[in-house]
Amino acid sequence: MTASARLTVRVTPRAGRDEITGTRDGVLQVRLKAPPVEGAANAGLERFLADQLRVAKSDVSVLTGHRSRTKQVGIDGLDTTEVNRRLGLSSS
Repeated sequence: MTASARLTVRVTPRAGRDEITGTRDGVLQVRLKAPPVEGAANAGLERFLADQLRVAKSDVSVLTGHRSRTKQVGIDGLDTTEVNRRLGLSSS
């Protein structure tokens, strides 16, 4: 069975740059340059997280929250501990 992880992410679109600003109440806070129009922010989030995690873009997908700032993101091929390590987050 292949490892997979799920992240809850809060997205702030139309930011000055793509960046992870930390966590709040267990939710990853991400700022994206992409606007929240026609899925641009969702695609930008998938691309940004794939780059940060050093995985293929096809391994990262928005599962829920397509029209919301708070989203569930699935990452195939990595477990939660490895995702946290690669993002520099505490595993607790």
